[in-house]
Amino acid sequence: MRRGVIGRIMPRLLPRLPAEHTVLNTPPPNKPSLKPSSRKSAPKPPRALAELLQATLTETFARQGFAATELVTRWADIVGAEIAAHAEPLKITWPRPIGDAPPEPATLILRVEGPAALEIQHQSGVLIERVNRFFGWQAVGRLALRQAPLRRREPPPRRAAPDPTETARVAATLPAIADDDLRQALARLGAAVKRR
Repeated sequence: MRRGVIGRIMPRLLPRLPAEHTVLNTPPPNKPSLKPSSRKSAPKPPRALAELLQATLTETFARQGFAATELVTRWADIVGAEIAAHAEPLKITWPRPIGDAPPEPATLILRVEGPAALEIQHQSGVLIERVNRFFGWQAVGRLALRQAPLRRREPPPRRAAPDPTETARVAATLPAIADDDLRQALARLGAAVKRR
């Protein structure tokens, strides 16, 4: 049955193809083959991770209404460490433009820990001023608060200091270094590398 369907469709498709393409899976004449060349191309220079992720992050933040990632990444610098410890930006909602009228200010939606919500609501004027100062224009006109636990970023675990006997052993193998602090730092580094 499958052969019958293909048999009925192929005659309809083949007349549409130019005469030079009647045999399938072969390159047309006077066209280069798609086989990989024997010459190797020059290796591409390494790129920064931030450069590679910029397009992905920009698209993700744009879906949440953020024109730039800096509002999220520099939140503590913009509003201060005290407020940033209890609130974080969720998204920005922009009202639809009406005709040729100038754009209305957006609403910044913040995720706020329950006990701090009232205090942050009282400071909303200061927060809006700081965010607008960061943008350089009146981008945000009001705040909306959503009470929920914040996403805490856990600090990386601290590694234990290298063993002092191993540090002394590495320090004994170092050449003569005049600065004693530098010598001890290099010894600690060497002991930490050997521990791994």
